Amino acid sequence: MKTRYLFLIYFVMAVTDLAVINLSFLLVVDLLGYDKTGVDMGSVMSANYLWLLAALLSGLYTSKSIHRLDNIYRLTVKSFIVFSVLFLSFVVLAKAHQFSFTLIFLFYLLVLVGLALSRVLGAAFERTLKKNFNITRSVAVIGLNSMGLRLAGFFQDTDNHFSFQGFLNQEDNSILDNGGELLESVKEQIVSAANSGIRDVYVSLSPERITEYNKLQEEADKSCLRLKLVPDISNSTVNSLKLSYMGNFAVLSNRNEPLEEIENRFKKRVFDILFSLLVIVFLLSWLYPLIGLLIKLESRGPVMFKQLRSGRDNKSFLCYKFRSMKVNNQADLQATKNDSRVTKIGTFLRRTSLDELPQFFNVLLGDMSVVGPRPHPLNMTKQYSQIIDKYMVRHFLKAGITGWAQVNGFRGETHDPALMEQRVKHDIWYLENWSMWLELKIVYKTVYNIIKGEENAY
Repeated sequence: MKTRYLFLIYFVMAVTDLAVINLSFLLVVDLLGYDKTGVDMGSVMSANYLWLLAALLSGLYTSKSIHRLDNIYRLTVKSFIVFSVLFLSFVVLAKAHQFSFTLIFLFYLLVLVGLALSRVLGAAFERTLKKNFNITRSVAVIGLNSMGLRLAGFFQDTDNHFSFQGFLNQEDNSILDNGGELLESVKEQIVSAANSGIRDVYVSLSPERITEYNKLQEEADKSCLRLKLVPDISNSTVNSLKLSYMGNFAVLSNRNEPLEEIENRFKKRVFDILFSLLVIVFLLSWLYPLIGLLIKLESRGPVMFKQLRSGRDNKSFLCYKFRSMKVNNQADLQATKNDSRVTKIGTFLRRTSLDELPQFFNVLLGDMSVVGPRPHPLNMTKQYSQIIDKYMVRHFLKAGITGWAQVNGFRGETHDPALMEQRVKHDIWYLENWSMWLELKIVYKTVYNIIKGEENAY
């Protein structure tokens, strides 16, 4: 899985490669004394497109293999060979007579030298990032066996973007007690790992012990810790887990998370920025003063209501809303039907969801997303995490202004734990089935529900 820093490296590599293509061409034209005005610039643009096509076919920027320098060199050479064939074919088929044999040869030579130089500089840039910034992902291992030791060696490889924090267990014994429950010492280690900033725990179990994984998963979910199984599956019949590959290792996890892929997170973040900017510029710019004036005229107090809410990875953030209640000392309590704290303008704001509009500033700041699980106050997170199964799993994602649970009717007051269970169930379904089409569908259904009116909006 690529981190944001690896994504940056690949993005910079792509931009640099295109610069090499264009600079090499301009330098060859100057060296051979060509009249630049007589050169077909469409052919130059075609060279750019053909390089991107060659890189795509070779998997240079999108390769799922582990990020290693030798892989990058190998795929760069492969991309160059494919590009050379494609560009030469283009010159022949397009009858681009201004491209002489000498020009093409020198162009290829400069491109090859430029790519090699950029890879050397890129490696130095990456080493600088590793040295000066925390670009590694903190991981730990459960299972002090041969596979666990191999994993530890893999994570400790300096070419990898992981920070190995050690083994959570010091012996390869059962992690369950005689009653089949997780040992208290293991529970404490999981909580400690989450508190120390570890993001992922890789579990190495022999096939006959894989049933222990479910108990571990339940405990890890409570601490908002991702658990991944790396067993010896040569003779295993485990089919219920999702299989992916990390280098030469087969990795199993019990849920699919499309937004673990940096490409999907990038698309979602771009959508969030563009959508929130549109709302802020074209709606909030004139609606904010009007709503603020109405709030001030009806009751004393600030226009904005600010409250700490639980966000991604269970990190708290300051969530913004238009104040819809009289100033009171019970802000942490959920609003109920005919709640005396809610003002007249507040009733209107809640029914139309206009009170949520300031959260687009949260989206722009990166604390929230347009779509995701609704953020709950900290006391509610603490309460429900103790009684609702898999409640903390919803915090694998950024909180959202709207979500799959909300457009399916599970919004507003949740006095009945069964309602919260349904909300969590829908949030996890969204986590496991995310796509941009689903994102747009939820936004559309949210707007439709606002226009139609919602029974639970109070």
